[in-house]
Amino acid sequence: MLIAVVLWMPDRVEVRKIDQERLKQLLADVVAGKVDIESALEKLRNLPYEDIGFAKLDHHRELRRDFPEVVFGQGKTNEQIAAIVEKMAASSDKVLVTRASAESYEAVAGITSDAVYNKVARTIIVDRSKKEALRDGITVLSAGTADMPVAEEAAVTAEIMGNVVDRGYDVGVAGIHRLFDHLPRLRKARVVVVVAGMEGALPGVVSGLISVPVIAVPTSCGYGTSFGGIAPLLTMLNSCSPGVSVVNIDNGFGAGYLASLINRGDRE
Repeated sequence: MLIAVVLWMPDRVEVRKIDQERLKQLLADVVAGKVDIESALEKLRNLPYEDIGFAKLDHHRELRRDFPEVVFGQGKTNEQIAAIVEKMAASSDKVLVTRASAESYEAVAGITSDAVYNKVARTIIVDRSKKEALRDGITVLSAGTADMPVAEEAAVTAEIMGNVVDRGYDVGVAGIHRLFDHLPRLRKARVVVVVAGMEGALPGVVSGLISVPVIAVPTSCGYGTSFGGIAPLLTMLNSCSPGVSVVNIDNGFGAGYLASLINRGDRE
């Protein structure tokens, strides 16, 4: 039974060394008689997912995707978020909660003393990982100051995934000279996340000036005819500059995650 559970893992998946070592050690302890079969089964019981009633926590995702399940805080109660973080922090060295309120953070801090809150990005992070060398190569830009919450969500996501993030905020096309000051830094990046509301022109402009992928993020910031982010979304989808990909409205998390995957590339 124990062997069957372990062999159920998907083939060719990039498993983090720490997870491999934990499983190897568990199997070695079983062989050596230090851990009995029932105890080993209990340790592996929550490997696919853990059912805590109101949520099913995908503890297996870190093995499949090389990063744990991320908690979307919006719509969850403070107590639910705290309970989820407590369970996830017990099995993973990194936990990220997005769209979290200050009240949710207080609930998490009550049970996890090392949680950190970013009030601009509205993220809660627990990071107990061993400090490894971070990857350079990601730059996050915002067109306006009002776009910063989404831009920060992208930056924080990329950072907890092991990257150094260069930020450049309030560099929109209404004052294009502000963007030009960032060009030397932009040309050193491997991928650039560009966050913009209003008409959403900035990602296309940036893409026309550099040779690396641009991830465009439309925001819901703007006057009535921006239609809550639809206007910049359409602008970005219709960019005439090649190499622009577009995520959903206000989806800084998705942009940061994708940027991290691109930046990882063939370095691992």
